[in-house]
Amino acid sequence: MEANPYAAPGAVVEDRYAFDANDLEARKASRWQRLGAAFLDGIVIALCMMPVFFQSFATYNARVHGTVPPAFALSGYMFFCLFLGLAVIVVNCILLSRNGQTIGKKLLGIKIVRTDGSQATLGRIFLTRYLPIRLFGFIPFVGPIIALVDVLMIFGDEKRCMHDRIADTIVIND
Repeated sequence: MEANPYAAPGAVVEDRYAFDANDLEARKASRWQRLGAAFLDGIVIALCMMPVFFQSFATYNARVHGTVPPAFALSGYMFFCLFLGLAVIVVNCILLSRNGQTIGKKLLGIKIVRTDGSQATLGRIFLTRYLPIRLFGFIPFVGPIIALVDVLMIFGDEKRCMHDRIADTIVIND
């Protein structure tokens, strides 16, 4: 038989993954690392909000003593906090898109990957990992229960929260 010169190439290409299944299981981040990363991310956001807290306290204190603080100071603090918050969001988006890490995860040396070891995309992280749980959180009565179940699922054998299962991701040591 003659070979068809117009036929598609017949090369066999294997799918390559960043890690094999046994390696991923051994590299899973501990529950304490994940808790610490969430705690550090919360501290970063809280630090962004500190100027508003101090200005609110100063405003309350001034009103208690019968004086009125200048309005421009409060709006300046609000814009400063908005700028800081946007900066944290941008930094987290850059870290998440490059390596699947937030600021807290970067500091603790852990990252988000797909269950096959490949890199999780920014879209997957936001649209399937964060968004569903946040949307369920807005439902009265049901939202807090779903948020609690999400967090408590970390104590299962797989060390995966509900948002990990929804997004088909795991958190591993970097």
